[in-house]
Amino acid sequence: MGSTSKKHRNFILEPIGSKPITAIAGIGPVYGKKLEEAGYDKAYVLLGHFLVLKKSKEKFVNWMNITAGVSNHYAEQTHKCLDEWCNSFL
Repeated sequence: MGSTSKKHRNFILEPIGSKPITAIAGIGPVYGKKLEEAGYDKAYVLLGHFLVLKKSKEKFVNWMNITAGVSNHYAEQTHKCLDEWCNSFL
């Protein structure tokens, strides 16, 4: 496993609750605003879509690119963060 950010480590340590979309690694204020405008205002809403896509890295990264213009690098960070959260809590 590669290194992860503090944001990533903090996110995967506790239940998702009503955390904002920007609590997820790879999503800062700019991508967060774009995702909110697309209807993904909370971390659990994005998690739901992640699960609908069956946790597929390829599908999720592509969807993030199309939906909010998220770069592959940050979309992959977000995928990894959500995947590890699922491994801990689902």
